[in-house]
Amino acid sequence: MIIAKTKRRENIAEYVLYMWQIEDLIRAHNFDIEKISKNIIDKFDQPQPVKNEIRNWYEGLIDLFKEEGIENTGHLQFVQNTVNELNDLHLHLLKSPEHLDYIDAYNQARDGIIELTNKSKGNVENEIEACFNGLYGILVLRLQQKTISPSTAEAMGQISKLIALLSRKFKLYEEGRIEL
Repeated sequence: MIIAKTKRRENIAEYVLYMWQIEDLIRAHNFDIEKISKNIIDKFDQPQPVKNEIRNWYEGLIDLFKEEGIENTGHLQFVQNTVNELNDLHLHLLKSPEHLDYIDAYNQARDGIIELTNKSKGNVENEIEACFNGLYGILVLRLQQKTISPSTAEAMGQISKLIALLSRKFKLYEEGRIEL
């Protein structure tokens, strides 16, 4: 909860990836708040009232999983809405002659995005979701200390640059410092 709030405010891409990680952690703990408390919440160096807030946050997420029927697969709707919002911004930026830096970054990443989209076999709603799937996949592979091919690393590097730029522009947009 504390980390999520900070990431949401400072870097929307890190927020999405963090929330996907939280979704996986909740599933790995079989939606058991006691296991989550023992293995995650209790490890926070926070006073008990803050730990109680964190526990309530996890309990709320668990309830949302059940309400949305995504216990086995899928993303929480509010997280998916964030990805969709980023995709909307992405589409606007691609049409804007004022954002040539973004268009250039997209063109450099386009082949990798097409490959990710094709590999998803229709399981992604848009290009930005495909990018996040790729970035999350690389994160998981690194955590598992698995080898990443040079071509994949290069493609994901371009996609990472695009998503970082999109995140910066999203922050500026939210602050009212750029218009569409």
